[in-house]
Amino acid sequence: MRTVPVICVTIVGEAVVEKRLLRAIEALGAGGWTVTSGHGRGTGFVQASEWEGANVRIETLVSPPVADSILEMLARDYFPHFAVIAWTSPVSVVRADKFL
Repeated sequence: MRTVPVICVTIVGEAVVEKRLLRAIEALGAGGWTVTSGHGRGTGFVQASEWEGANVRIETLVSPPVADSILEMLARDYFPHFAVIAWTSPVSVVRADKFL
């Protein structure tokens, strides 16, 4: 089966910023996303999530330029102000027309 390489951008952050994050990644070119809730522990101080609710994990499959744009936006607008982390992983997908 033929697959196409794309980038999976994974963002974990305070649930309070979920809707803002989703709007932001869509505006940068993400065609879709998956959100799951969770909890965990990091190296930071007290998070808003400790009194507002769980964290969210957002995953989106995008082209490398869109992944770069998302990471730049996160570094500029979210990392300094919220408990948010992000990473990328190379993945291969079937039905690339859904993601590129």
